[in-house]
Order: sequence, then structure tokens, then C-alpha cells
Amino acid sequence: MDATLILIIFSLLVVFSYLFDSFARKTKFPSVILLMLTGMITRAVLEFYNFTPWGILDDLIKVLGTVGLILIVLEGALELEISKEKMGIMIRGFLAAAVLLLANIVIISQLLDVFFEITYEAAILHAIPLSIISSAVAIPSASGFDKHTKEFVVYESTFSDIIGILIFSYAIRQFETQAPLIGVASLTNLGLQLLGIIVISVCITFLLFQLMKSIVHPVKFFLLLALLVLVYAIGKYLHLPALVTIFIFGLILSNSTYFLPAYFLRGVKPEKLEEQLKSFHLLTAESTFLVRTFFFLFFGFSISLSNLSDPSAYWYGLLIVGAMLLARYIYMAVSTLKIKPSNLTYHAPRGLISILLFFQIKELDNPQFQSDQIDQNLLLIVIILSIAILLIGTMKKTPQTGTAQKSDTELSEVDITIPNFDETHSSKEDINTLND
Repeated sequence: MDATLILIIFSLLVVFSYLFDSFARKTKFPSVILLMLTGMITRAVLEFYNFTPWGILDDLIKVLGTVGLILIVLEGALELEISKEKMGIMIRGFLAAAVLLLANIVIISQLLDVFFEITYEAAILHAIPLSIISSAVAIPSASGFDKHTKEFVVYESTFSDIIGILIFSYAIRQFETQAPLIGVASLTNLGLQLLGIIVISVCITFLLFQLMKSIVHPVKFFLLLALLVLVYAIGKYLHLPALVTIFIFGLILSNSTYFLPAYFLRGVKPEKLEEQLKSFHLLTAESTFLVRTFFFLFFGFSISLSNLSDPSAYWYGLLIVGAMLLARYIYMAVSTLKIKPSNLTYHAPRGLISILLFFQIKELDNPQFQSDQIDQNLLLIVIILSIAILLIGTMKKTPQTGTAQKSDTELSEVDITIPNFDETHSSKEDINTLND
């Protein structure tokens, strides 16, 4: 294909993605659905003209998905503000992510076992990706919520990503060594490994902060991103939960005055540090937008419309999403003591990480981990249905009180008044809006 034509196509795809995002912000219709549909339609058109160069797509999707995962977790961590006032909502976000993730894994693995009569290992490994909330979809889609609810979405979806990937890596390691999934020795080793990776991550973060502080070259942030990708790749090669390093780096960087010792900040002007953080966050947001655009386009492009004609896949997808929604409703009702479903009950989309982990399952050599019946078509149906439910939630009206809004889930035990979203935001939220 002519290089000029490729440049034209790629440029138009970015323009379309920007228009999709603008459309999504006005209509609350998630842009990732439009991106996947664009990819699927493009494939159908090319197939009509007998142009079928699909071989490289799988590798592109995996690379883009991995980079996108790093950027999304980094961006989410950069948005998390640590303070005594926010500890409550952070703990609630963590508990919601952990409890619902484990509950969904148990429920979905049982459903997969009943539907497809697959091995225990295959049921667990395929249930984990289907149980993880996609922060790539959840965070941008929460832009219309009040500030308190949006913060909860950021915490819950980010923790869901990280915990889900940790459980996925842990499960593969246990199954490959034929060790029990739940046991004192296994869980102790996991705890020690996490403690070790946290210590290593803090050391790496301090080194990268010193590097950022000492570099005088105008190009420094892409170097930091490259080093983070390198750290993640080395961690994956050594079978370590390297995503924790990315999360800790972003968390410490965005809360440097809270975490870093005073001597680390010596000679650094606060306004200069904040300016650099804004620039780094902006670069991360722009890069995430670009990677996410091509990832979902290529994923849609990898799916043939002819493979979506099996009605049983829709039935299975509907049951899986229904079970996830029921589990989420029960948790939210119990944790908030409210029977009426809140906006957050519907806000649990699946997306990038689910796709990426599905591709990793297909790469495993052990046939006991595989299932031909659970493919990317079923995954696509689950993603679309979960995002459709999210759309219902974002269209629900948040109750108003005068000129102020309340968190529609009453996440805090104290009556907290939230200002209108039209008021002036902090610079960190303004940067986040660029990626919404």
C-alpha cells in the first residue's frame, strides 16, 4: 500500500477518534464502541474488495494493548490525590474493586463451567478478564458525575485493573506449577512477592524522580515513559507484577510533597514541580488517547462480522453480564444501605484489559487453559453489553440540592456537599478532561 495513503488513513482515524470523543462527551455514548464498530466496518469493506492482510494485527493489538495498559494505569495514578480527607473514599474504592472482582471470578467461572464444560483452570483464567472493570472506559465515562462519585470511579477502576492483573498472573503461575490456588504457602509467597515489588518500586520511583529533577534537556518525559515501559517489560519477563511499579511511580509523583522526603525536594521550586507534573500528565493523557484509538480500532478490525451470527454467544453474554450486574447491585445496596440502584451500579464496563488478557490466554501452551468456545466474539458481546448498561447509568439524573450536588451513592458516611461541576476545577482535573 502506498505510504502516502497510509498516512492519510491514519490521520483520518485520529480525527475520527477525536470526533467520537467529542460526540461521547455530549451524548454519553462511549467512544470505544464507535471505534470498534469503525474497525469492524473497515474490515467488512476490505473483505468485500478481497483485501485481507490480517496477519500483523494480533501482534499490533498486543503491543498497543500493553502500552495502553501502562499509560492508563499511570494516568489513573497521577489523578489520585492522597490526603486524610480522601482516605475514606480510597479505601471504599479498593474494597469495592477487590470484593466485586473476587465475587465475579467465582460466579463467572461457575457459569463458564456449566455452559461449556471446560476445565477448572480454563474457567478461572477466562473468568478473570471478564471480571475486571476497564478504567480506559470507566474513567472517561464518569465525566458527567459529581466530583465525589467520579473520584470513586477512578479509585475503583484503577484498583480493579491492578488487582485483576495480579490475580491473573498469580493464577497462571499456580496452575503451571500445579500448586493450589488458595493455600497458606501460596498466599504467603504472594504477599512476600508483593512486599518485595513495592520496595523495589519505591526505589525505582526515587531514582526516576532524581533523574527527572536533574535532566536539563527539553525532552525528558518521553524518556521517563520509555524507562517505565522498560521496567514493565523486564518485570513481565521475570514474571513479576510490574504494573505495581507503574502505579506506585504515578502515585508518588502526583503526591510528591506527601511521600517524598524533604531532602529529595531540596532545590526544587514547588511551582516548577507542579508545572512539570502538569506537562507530564498532559503528555500521558495525549499518548493514552492515541494508543487507545488504534487499539480499539485494530481490535474491531480483527473481528469478522460473519462470526457474530451465532445466537448462543448473545445468550451466554447476556447471562454473564446479568450475573455481574446482579452482584454489583447487591454489593452497592449493602455497602450504601440503599435499595434503589445508583449510577455506580451500572458503571462497570469491560474493555482494554479484558481483551489484552484474553490474548495472553491464547498464547499459553497448556491445552487445559484453553477453550475454543470462549473466543473474542463472546468477549466482544460482553464488552458491548456492559458498556450499554454503563450508558443507562450515565443517563440517569443525579439528584440536586440547591446549587450543589450530592454523591449519588452516598459514599461518605458524612453528609458532604459537592459543588457544581461547572465551577472551576483544579489543574489536574482540567488535564483529565482532555482525555475524557
